Amino acid sequence: RRLKRFLETGEEIRYTAEPKMDGVAVELVYDGGRLVLASTRGDGVFGEVVTENVRTIRSVPLLLRGGPQAPPQIEVRGEIFMETKGFEKLNAARMAEGLSVFANPRNAAAGSLRQLDAQITAKRPLKLFVYGVGNAGGLSAATHGEMLHLLKEMGFPVNPMVRSGLRIAEVLDRYHDLQRLRSGLPYDIDGVVV
Repeated sequence: RRLKRFLETGEEIRYTAEPKMDGVAVELVYDGGRLVLASTRGDGVFGEVVTENVRTIRSVPLLLRGGPQAPPQIEVRGEIFMETKGFEKLNAARMAEGLSVFANPRNAAAGSLRQLDAQITAKRPLKLFVYGVGNAGGLSAATHGEMLHLLKEMGFPVNPMVRSGLRIAEVLDRYHDLQRLRSGLPYDIDGVVV
């Protein structure tokens, strides 16, 4: 009711629900379709520049699909994460080498992004899912779900568990579905973003 009042509409509102990845938030800046800058969210105002390390992550597109149709500049937001199996394998290897182990996949992802040597980052099993845009560079979509579809078409990995066009009762159902599925997912989540 509050949202309808804010939007000044009586129409039914449709939502997008997606797993809230437990990783490291990043912003990727593309200029002319090429990745030119990657930074962490940091404290929300100042983050760390991690461009060279992010370039080593296989799921991060270095060049966008779409050629001339790609926006001249676009800022994409996403989450760098490590799947559970990759995390366990990394810790086993570190233990075998007598190194300290990471407490959880999120810490492993954060530590991997902050490496001074990008070759070390390249050996870590990091992945990316994008979830939105900052500056869309003229790219427009009527809904968040449509924007995610456009990002996927440009070559960005989008979590396949995202559901769009949901009524509010379906959002609640999706929340309960993800609660049930949570322990069996190949990565950690810490909620649902609607």
